[in-house]
Amino acid sequence: MENKGLLAPQYRDEDAAREHIEKQRWPDGPVCPHCGLVGEAYKIKAKRKGVWKCKSCRKPFTVTIDSIFEDSHIPLHKWLLAIHLMLSSKKGISAHQLMRNLDIGSYRSAWFMAHRIRWALTREPVKALFGGTVEVDETYVGGKPRYSIPQATKPGERPQDHYSPTRKAAVVSVLQRGGSVRSHHVQRVTSKTIKPIIKEMVSEDAHIMTDSSTVLESASLGRKHSQVNHTEKEYARYENGECISTNSVESFFAILKRGHYGVYHHWSKKYLGQYLREFDWRYNVRRLPDMERAVVALKMTGGKRLMLKAPAQNN
Repeated sequence: MENKGLLAPQYRDEDAAREHIEKQRWPDGPVCPHCGLVGEAYKIKAKRKGVWKCKSCRKPFTVTIDSIFEDSHIPLHKWLLAIHLMLSSKKGISAHQLMRNLDIGSYRSAWFMAHRIRWALTREPVKALFGGTVEVDETYVGGKPRYSIPQATKPGERPQDHYSPTRKAAVVSVLQRGGSVRSHHVQRVTSKTIKPIIKEMVSEDAHIMTDSSTVLESASLGRKHSQVNHTEKEYARYENGECISTNSVESFFAILKRGHYGVYHHWSKKYLGQYLREFDWRYNVRRLPDMERAVVALKMTGGKRLMLKAPAQNN
């Protein structure tokens, strides 16, 4: 990459990158991945750099074991650059772009590297239910069918685009206004599929806001529920000083779709959950500076090894 002198040491030097990862993953000293002992290991001389040996179980280890970096032949400073680029790009960065920018040997390596980073962003179970104002909406991700349907049109009018719902993937997002968002890939948007999401994520005293969908109305499970009628061009109104709208979750969908169409171009349903993790996480830490985002993500890389032969599940 150009202007290497402008980069922090951990982004241009392998040894500095390893020290940076050790500092972030082991703030209280080296942690043995075999027995869990903290701060009771010492460095040993070996063919590989950064090898530690536990004083208790006497087994050697490095900071990359039991992490997304394990068994990777890509230099660690390129890993750190990839994390920084992915999490500082609002709409994401493609594997082809990573391959070119970081001079990675093959597209397959860059693609798997990106998916390992997304896997590190795996969401923990909801610790506190979403309260206050919660917006819930669904969208559909996917392209137009490759065939056209002949149709009669009036002179001077453009034929309407026809979409096949079976070719698109349904995404339901739950967003706490002013807070976090969590997206779910569902096979179909029905009351049966949405009710468990609402029950798991939204507190009973929350105020749910949706569009005029009858499916979303029936899935509110008795919680206070307000709707806006998009078919009548109603996008916001005020009731008792509170803004009734789904504009926040719609804005999130706008970022999601611009990333899909403009950067990645296609998401298979098999890996859709991975991309939703990426966009959710980046939205949830949107107020953090880019460098702090990378540090937070680096602390999440442990215990989340992803194997190419066992791809990540959707959710």
